[in-house]
Amino acid sequence: MTLPRAGLGGLLLVIAAAWLAPAAAHQINLSTARVELSAARLVSVEVSLKGSDVDRAVGTEVVDASSGLVDAARLTGAAAAIGAYVAAHAVVAGSDGTLCRAGPATVTADQDGVVTRLDWSCAEVGGDLVYRSTVLIDIDRAAKQVVLIGSGSDASQALLDADETEIRLTAPPPSLGAVIRRYVAAGVEHIFLGYDHIAFLIAIVLWARRLWPVIKIVTAFTVAHSITLSLAALDIVVIPSAIVEPAIAASIVFVALENFFSRDIDRRWRDTFAFGLIHGFGFASALQEFGLPRGAVAPALAAFNLGVELGQIAIVSLVIPALLALDRLFAAYRYGSRTPMEPFVYGLSGAIAVLGGYWMVARVFFA
Repeated sequence: MTLPRAGLGGLLLVIAAAWLAPAAAHQINLSTARVELSAARLVSVEVSLKGSDVDRAVGTEVVDASSGLVDAARLTGAAAAIGAYVAAHAVVAGSDGTLCRAGPATVTADQDGVVTRLDWSCAEVGGDLVYRSTVLIDIDRAAKQVVLIGSGSDASQALLDADETEIRLTAPPPSLGAVIRRYVAAGVEHIFLGYDHIAFLIAIVLWARRLWPVIKIVTAFTVAHSITLSLAALDIVVIPSAIVEPAIAASIVFVALENFFSRDIDRRWRDTFAFGLIHGFGFASALQEFGLPRGAVAPALAAFNLGVELGQIAIVSLVIPALLALDRLFAAYRYGSRTPMEPFVYGLSGAIAVLGGYWMVARVFFA
């Protein structure tokens, strides 16, 4: 087999690396909050953050770089600053905007995380009460917060982000329609921010020139990741991310290198199904970080899966027409039995393989 000329492959490698390498897969700035309202209108708020996010948001250095855990001594020195940050960004107020009165913050370590507790006295604030959070959103609009309201089996759940920063504490929990809309959007967002999944999808359809093989590939991927996403999200089958994430990267390397040795796109649905099972566990880890709302587990799970599916269909719908257009454009330019489309596919496959290899090494040795 004659390999593509180095110039085109090298250029594609540089472009792909520049676009994709800076963004690590599955980066989700996430915090969690538990909010409990007493009959005396005393609201307790407990916010949990990763120590690394605390350092980034507050400018502290509470994480021990060697262990990845929060150092208790450093946390003691930074507790006042952390408490002030949470008190300013996770507040309880009346529906008219009047802030409740905050008590002193309690800041404790939880392995690699930091938990901050505040009690808000709202006896002097009339009307409905609102919990408002811009925790981490002030430094990254992609950040989200899972909020548990209440305790025990009666707790409801909400997801706050830059577009929806508050929830009414004395109002009913979100409707089923609202839950479905939020989780469909979360699934679409995850697939578009999951650069490793995008690289996998692109690599596996590079030789596709007909619709039916693409339909089989997309269907196989959907069925496979739906199975493992459901099993993992419901805690039926749990595989550590330390295994799943390198395996996803390895799947990218495999399908990219396979493009050099096979153009049999009709059978690639088998690879897609097998690797889709692995990718489903990756999707599940993101969904578990969002959390599943009590009382709406099945609709939220189905909505998230639908969002992932819509996202991947959108990606394939962009890639396939682009490949067909390039194929027609290059059809008139032949070098013997070869067209420029072949070195294009080889060059892009090589770039994706290198990128997948980089992710695999990073996730095995530096995660």
